[in-house]
Amino acid sequence: MKKLTFHPLTWWIFSLATAFSVARVNSPTFAIAMVGVMSVIVFLQRESAPWGRSFNWSLKIALWILVVRALIGVLIGVPIPGTVLFRIPILPLPHWMPGIRIGGDVTRERLVSSLSEGVIICAIIVILSAAASLTSPHRLLRVLPVYLYEFGVSVVIATSVLPQIVSAVSRIRTAQQLRGQKTRGLKSFKRIAIPLLEESLARSLDLAASMDARGYGISKKRSRYRPIKWAGIDSVVALCALAVVVVS
Repeated sequence: MKKLTFHPLTWWIFSLATAFSVARVNSPTFAIAMVGVMSVIVFLQRESAPWGRSFNWSLKIALWILVVRALIGVLIGVPIPGTVLFRIPILPLPHWMPGIRIGGDVTRERLVSSLSEGVIICAIIVILSAAASLTSPHRLLRVLPVYLYEFGVSVVIATSVLPQIVSAVSRIRTAQQLRGQKTRGLKSFKRIAIPLLEESLARSLDLAASMDARGYGISKKRSRYRPIKWAGIDSVVALCALAVVVVS
């Protein structure tokens, strides 16, 4: 199936509107539904590029955040009365921390509240990462206005870190597998971390050298070899994003 071509800002508009709706509705069911919608869009429209593979990692990161948020909500926080599921030994805290405790009765309401907040936080992260997976950072940078260009460069570099790390880890693991080394488990972390750090530093130096060679920051004038136009399909997606915000 042929993939449609969208404007670089299209999916960012849709993702920001969807994330705003998730935060506004504040419902884990709605958040999970929006994550499902964005997942389908990503798997149908993403490119076979480093930024396209970053969505899978964002799902794993979101899952870890959900687990950590649930544990923190259960172990630390303000007691919520309700149906007691189990009890954890209470760790005494200083007198200047009233109302907060570590341990104690874990109620169903407390667990549900922690999971609900975690689902909403993770949903927003996944939805925004979907936009990064669907949009080439280079094409996104080309459509930014001049007065936002320097800020856009910083944002694009920041948002492209995860895709580059994913691509680098994949290359390092492939090289280690060809050498007969194990690439799974905690023991392989050191063998991956050191080459990854070295490659990241080399990439940073190459980026700085290329920006300097192109005269970055010398002139405010910009040239576009191929202008990126806003098409009708982009308007349809933007209207769908507006409809999601209005309905929420």
